[in-house]
Amino acid sequence: MKLRLAAVVAIASLLGTGCATYTDRNREARLALQRGDLAGSEAKFNSLLGVESSRDLPKKWGSETALTILERATVLQAQREYRVSARDYTASEKELEMLDLANDTAGSIGQYIYSDDATRYKTTPTEKLLLNAFNMVNYLAMDDLSGARVEARRFEVMRKYLRDWDPGESHGAFGAYLAGFVAEKVGEPDEALRYYDEVLAESSAPSLHATIRRLALVAPYRTPRLNAVIDAGPTPSTAAPPTEILLVLKTGSAPHKEAKRIPVGLAMGMAANYVTGDTKILEYGALKFVSYPELVPARESFGGASVRVDGAPVPVDRVTDVSREIVAEYEKVKPKIIGSALTRLIVRAAAAETARAAGRQHSGGLGLLAALVVEGTMVALDKPDTRSWTTLPARVELARVQVPAGTREVEIELYGRAPTRVRRQVEVREGGFAVVDLTTLR
Repeated sequence: MKLRLAAVVAIASLLGTGCATYTDRNREARLALQRGDLAGSEAKFNSLLGVESSRDLPKKWGSETALTILERATVLQAQREYRVSARDYTASEKELEMLDLANDTAGSIGQYIYSDDATRYKTTPTEKLLLNAFNMVNYLAMDDLSGARVEARRFEVMRKYLRDWDPGESHGAFGAYLAGFVAEKVGEPDEALRYYDEVLAESSAPSLHATIRRLALVAPYRTPRLNAVIDAGPTPSTAAPPTEILLVLKTGSAPHKEAKRIPVGLAMGMAANYVTGDTKILEYGALKFVSYPELVPARESFGGASVRVDGAPVPVDRVTDVSREIVAEYEKVKPKIIGSALTRLIVRAAAAETARAAGRQHSGGLGLLAALVVEGTMVALDKPDTRSWTTLPARVELARVQVPAGTREVEIELYGRAPTRVRRQVEVREGGFAVVDLTTLR
């Protein structure tokens, strides 16, 4: 009996030596971000891509390449390398497929998210919306309205898909805000109001109120939400585009996936052994694990920001809670993920029982060891797919402020575990705009 128990413990101790998951492989890059070492994180992602620098795209693309380039693009944007970041986002998007949440009738999503890490990564709809929104930031920061407009159109296609899939929920206030801003600047006020109405569905967005009233002078589009804003304030004296600064603040870190293994059988077996003294329950239950990819919260350094422009405070709108949207999307598919995990548990148990039955023809001890070897090997190799966009911020805050033309001083105070103050100087031309983008990734 002692030999049997020792065999169970010895084999179980080897189960953590399976193949590394995606979050295992990029852990060093994420740890560098937590330290505030953006350049170090960039270098780690370059190493994962097999390239010497961020000037290069990999020559060969594997199942994780597009996702890793997406991660690098986000780190590059945080370093204000907007042109290279835009190239990476675009290259990544061309290779990314999307999970079809609306039409999954056979549980294929659960199977994919649970176990298909050998296949090409499929981005979730929420990640896809954020990709287009982030790339709009790149083009706006480069004063490239043509590129920003292309991203706005891509964003709209994805937003329509999400509305059809989940009509009871609004999605993508961050991207809608930016798309409205782009529509304004290219002379499409009616389209801008349509986007801003979408923002109001998720956020009160006070920073948009004066803009909405100004656009209403020349654009006929109306909804109850827009009318409430228009009626609540004074009528502007002119519809002329103002000289202004757009502030984009992305702080914190959204949850990411990690492999979780729940030793259901072992826990039940040990409890039964304590009560009844029957060690057979331990033998049959020792390796019955439910293994799946669970979202885990990140350790955040910053919880938000306040802004001053030329010494005057500027109200900031928290338009998108990225963490909340990622969690909500995951929870809707989680039953399918757990279903796939339970199916695999049953397959493991059946294979182990087959080995046990074969072993009994020789001896009971050999049957147990055969079952443990078969099931232990399957558990060790059964790694859930933890791929997700791990460099997403936890939240996005936006603001816009009218300023005189010329050089303006912007001061951003980050609050959280490590309060930090950031100062930027920005040049704004008469009747034009400038973008101040700050991304902490921690």
